[in-house]
Amino acid sequence: MYQLTKNVAKSIIPKSFLLRNELILRKLFSFNYRGSTYNCNVCHTGLKKFILIGKKDLLCPICGSRSRSRRVYHLLKENHLLSGKILHFSPPRALYRVLKKNTEITYIATDYKNEFMADHSYDITAIAAPDNSFDTIICYHVLEHILDDTKAIAELYRVLKPKGTCLLQTPFKEGAIYEDTTITSEKGRLKAFGQKDHVRIYSLEGLNSRLKDAQFQTEIIDFVAEKNHVHGWQSESVVKAMK
Repeated sequence: MYQLTKNVAKSIIPKSFLLRNELILRKLFSFNYRGSTYNCNVCHTGLKKFILIGKKDLLCPICGSRSRSRRVYHLLKENHLLSGKILHFSPPRALYRVLKKNTEITYIATDYKNEFMADHSYDITAIAAPDNSFDTIICYHVLEHILDDTKAIAELYRVLKPKGTCLLQTPFKEGAIYEDTTITSEKGRLKAFGQKDHVRIYSLEGLNSRLKDAQFQTEIIDFVAEKNHVHGWQSESVVKAMK
């Protein structure tokens, strides 16, 4: 029902209007979802249920946050990272809105291809910021799009302040990282890496190793869905990299 309503709306209503009025439209659509069984930690709304999208992801009908957005927001709060200067690559709209309103931080959102809400368009392999600029960096589902991820990781380390924290996540698989630079077509990348604009599939240990090679100190954080079902968190892992 949700996906059908969304597709119909996108087909008849201008995108600019939908984005400008998204929260109002969501409130109208989601009236029957309100309840007390679940709770979205981004918009702090009680819900009867989350909306299932795809095979396993869960969407908040009120603010539009997905599982990974709610997880990263939890990590930011739990690790006391909502302070100082924060750099966020390709932020989901729900997180952009809540973090942009936070007057206790300097929040800088960036998206290179202008596909997300953002204030800048930094190239992650050559970030236009001085050394030691940011207290916290959020880099979720970005590195799998970057051909020279070694250079990107080095840039993340460069612009992060000493004792700063970078939260990273990508799609993960078991075993070693799989990448092949000879695969350049969208069709080939879709078949090899699962998405037409991906250039590799990381393993959790593989990403962790590349971060360590760049001098980061790392910690792997595992989320277990069964322990966090109230907030709609699916089972996934995040790498916490510290300078």
